[in-house]
Amino acid sequence: MSRKDVPSKEIPDVLHDSDTGKRYQKGRFLGKGGFAKCYEITDLDTKQIFAGKIVPKSLLVKPHQKDKMSQEISLHRSISNENVVGFHGFFEDKDFVYVVLELCRRRSLMELHKRRKAVTEPETRYYMRQIITGVQYLHNNKIIHRDLKLGNLFLTDEMEVKIGDLGLATRVGYDGERKKTLCGTPNYIAPEVLGKKGHSYEVDIWSLGCIMYTLLCGKPPFETTSLKETYSRIKKNEYRIPSHVPIAARNLITKMLKSDPTSRPAAHSLLQDEFFTCGYLPPRLPTTCLTMAPRFAPELLHVAQRKPLHEINNGTPSGSSNVPLKCEPMAQNEIRSNESADFHMGELLQQLIALLDTNPSQRRLIEMDEAEDPAAHPVLWISKWVDYTDKYGLGYQLCDNSNGVLFNDCTRLLLYNNNEQIEYIDKDMVETYHTLRAYPESLMKKVTLLKYFRNYMSEHLLKAGAGMAPKEGDQFSRLPFLRTWFRTRSAIILHLSNGTLQINFFNDHTKVVLCPLMGAVTYIDANKRFRTFRMSQLEKHGCCRELAHRLRYSRTMLEKLISSRSTTTRHKETA
Repeated sequence: MSRKDVPSKEIPDVLHDSDTGKRYQKGRFLGKGGFAKCYEITDLDTKQIFAGKIVPKSLLVKPHQKDKMSQEISLHRSISNENVVGFHGFFEDKDFVYVVLELCRRRSLMELHKRRKAVTEPETRYYMRQIITGVQYLHNNKIIHRDLKLGNLFLTDEMEVKIGDLGLATRVGYDGERKKTLCGTPNYIAPEVLGKKGHSYEVDIWSLGCIMYTLLCGKPPFETTSLKETYSRIKKNEYRIPSHVPIAARNLITKMLKSDPTSRPAAHSLLQDEFFTCGYLPPRLPTTCLTMAPRFAPELLHVAQRKPLHEINNGTPSGSSNVPLKCEPMAQNEIRSNESADFHMGELLQQLIALLDTNPSQRRLIEMDEAEDPAAHPVLWISKWVDYTDKYGLGYQLCDNSNGVLFNDCTRLLLYNNNEQIEYIDKDMVETYHTLRAYPESLMKKVTLLKYFRNYMSEHLLKAGAGMAPKEGDQFSRLPFLRTWFRTRSAIILHLSNGTLQINFFNDHTKVVLCPLMGAVTYIDANKRFRTFRMSQLEKHGCCRELAHRLRYSRTMLEKLISSRSTTTRHKETA
């Protein structure tokens, strides 16, 4: 019986553990994978919030399916480590198995990878150190994970990495035991698994090499468009490390991706490698790293300048500095045709065209929920705005409580959510960083206006969505800025420098937030309910008329943006 053939039972709103008496309130949908659906669940006694992994028993009919579920629970409940997703219990009723897990609100490294492509060397060092610490713990407890990949490496609110999904994990019964099961994910699978020669802990080291390569280079080392070709490259150990990857990183990747598993380093030795001992390791990272490259002081990185904004937005690894940072100016009346210079507008337009050509609202909506993917929810969007362009410019607030102004002279000033750090971007896209207590006298009027906008929005405007408090590590934050905007009779259209296009409709206060890097649209309805859908899945399953209408409008507005041939200024529209 296929998964489609199984009649779906309704998951109850209150989940009851009959053994302990605990009750959990089912909350926000988090996503699905394999047989399970995940929700936020709240312990009704303690008010603690967890992730609830819920598996229908109708999908566990075969003995091997039941055994796999039992082994996953058995392994996970036996371990506890700061870099492994916490296990908090499991229970069942006649219809479902419920697994209570630590909630990792910032999703996984897969979403970070899709938004950022390649990340900086210090970030890679930060993530890899935590991943390796978790793998060391698993190996010390005689557990091989066997499915280490970006999608199974989860992030907390504090940007800490947690290894999750032990569905393919296995325990080594005795020294020298070699497992024979063919398992793993194609881009991360070790050659000895493909060769069915028996495997052990070394498969996790191979996967770590693939992960580190992907973080630094923006794509997996053996990835092709063909599964057969990918496997062929893995078996032949055919991959190339780009020239921009530093020598210490290159050497470590090469060690971990040795064809001969006995030649790979053991997990316990990895953190002594030169890559970790001789480079800057940030103590914390800000949540803005999920969408924008952070900035690190030059004395930490031994570099005084970073690459252009549009290169970083498109994922080119680089450092950053605290001094004026020159970016390539974009001609006032020029739209570049390449992806990085158009801030992903062309990419987004193609996604919308592909979706709307399927007439999504003309199909039955029974399966619209199948297109929902909360993991693709935008990291930052505009929660408040005020138009004062008759004198000064447009002020706005992002959902993390940071503020910005796009002034009429095409300069920008940003105030970060710690209410201390400010960033000034001049007409030539040169960035300088200051504080509210110390900034050039030439910025005095603009800082005063920024404070005015901030105070006005705080006192008079309602916020769309919950705010985020400043966190440790936010000194490395770097925000997307408002690139351009315009108003029509129906809506305000706002385009951020990370590619996010947001349209707020005046009549019913609904909003759409489109992210080309995730290929997703978030629809905020009149009741302020947020739902995020993959556009490729809406192509397949269809959507309601309300969303389809707004997507058609979004396409028209995006075409206006692209055809306007202006990169910075407000567009005056009357449509």
